[in-house]
Amino acid sequence: MNGKSSILAAVLAVLCAPGSAAELEVPREILRRAAHVTPTPQQVAWQELEFTCFAHFGVNTFTDREWGDGQEDPKIFNPTDFDADQWASVCKQAGMKLLILTCKHHDGFCLWPSQYTEHSVKNSPWRGGKGDVVREVSEACRRHGVKFGVYLSPWDRHERSYGSDAYNQFYKNQLRELLTNYGEITEVWWDGACGEGPNGKRQVYDWEGYIELVRQLQPKVLIFGQGPDVRWVGNESGLARESEWSVLPLKLGDRTERDLGHQKYLVGAERLTWYPAECDVSIRPGWFYHANQDGQVKSLGQLLEIYYRSVGRNSVLLLNVPPDRRGRFHENDAARLREFRTVLDETFKTNLAAGAKVTAEQTRSGFDPASVTDGDGNTYWTTEEGVVRASLLIDLGRPVSFDRAMVQEMIATGQRVEEFTLEAQVDGQWKEIAKATTIGYKRLLRFPEVTASTVRLTILDSRDCPTIREFGLFKASARERMSAGRGG
Repeated sequence: MNGKSSILAAVLAVLCAPGSAAELEVPREILRRAAHVTPTPQQVAWQELEFTCFAHFGVNTFTDREWGDGQEDPKIFNPTDFDADQWASVCKQAGMKLLILTCKHHDGFCLWPSQYTEHSVKNSPWRGGKGDVVREVSEACRRHGVKFGVYLSPWDRHERSYGSDAYNQFYKNQLRELLTNYGEITEVWWDGACGEGPNGKRQVYDWEGYIELVRQLQPKVLIFGQGPDVRWVGNESGLARESEWSVLPLKLGDRTERDLGHQKYLVGAERLTWYPAECDVSIRPGWFYHANQDGQVKSLGQLLEIYYRSVGRNSVLLLNVPPDRRGRFHENDAARLREFRTVLDETFKTNLAAGAKVTAEQTRSGFDPASVTDGDGNTYWTTEEGVVRASLLIDLGRPVSFDRAMVQEMIATGQRVEEFTLEAQVDGQWKEIAKATTIGYKRLLRFPEVTASTVRLTILDSRDCPTIREFGLFKASARERMSAGRGG
């Protein structure tokens, strides 16, 4: 969709591969250094969004294409029943806390009346040439309590200055329009697409200059992709890795993938940074709306699988919902999103471990083990410095049936856990019901239903003393179990 690099995907796959420190012989002092790399407050707030929306809309919607060539007549852009409030309402009902709009895709057509190009809504018949999609969507998001973000393609197949130094200024001018005229922007989304422009040339992007301008205009904004705040997970299937680390080298330099094997990439890194993963995927086969895909909206089961393997693996899920030629989210997409949210709410509404009695074999003074079941995200349990293996015993007080578990680290202090296991005491015997590697912001576990009154969370290895923020047990809703049974 956006020309992302397969090389980046391969490198990240190596960087985030599973394996304990002992197996990889990474010096403990290096792991401790990585353990104390922390996110900014904005990165923590971004992670807490969990589920967000991408809206691909533009001339491609009306040409039935995925990538436009920049030669489109602006007059083809003419949604017949544009309703930004419907977009925001659907997002709100689905639990999507942010909407990112494709303000300009590779075709160069701008969804706002940019003063720097004629290839925009100002030359379309929509709203008599006086319309502004960016304004209407940003204002609708604010009315519905949904945050707003912008995608501005660096590749512009229409702009004749593309491929020259002048284009970098042109691009900055358009960035300035978006970041000064539409209120607070939560995320700026950049891909690395760099094809030929109308003059047959490719562009050398001034990423440092772009980032500097964004920081100047909106200091709290998160920059995705080419920026330092949020990274692409490496695929467009919405799936994170089994071991998804948020701490990575600031620059990979000229190392080979072999040199970066497993967690050894930490060795020799001059500087580490907090660089969490975002998982993008479309609810349909395409990223833009195509009428012949109305019957190909992802099933409930597919969306749930993606959710558990993105949000449930220390990442944020960015689900694309393409508005149709009316300028509305299609009924099929909206209905599926409502169904998806209903099932998630049914499954995760009641934490069966809430308020449970919790004890630990090792606890640092002032960090009560009961913090992990108190529902307060500002409290957490940890061990004394240097203690990297410990267990929490959770007494539920009664037999409880469950088949889902949640564990969260206090990522404000860093990401540390490398491996952990969950056991249940069944008929007087401890039975392992789940085992995983990293936790990070949130780890969701699925396993066959078990009934127990006591469970044990054991941290098998950690880069430094683990910090556990929340623990939960849940039972999947009947509809979720049915969707899994259908294999969808």
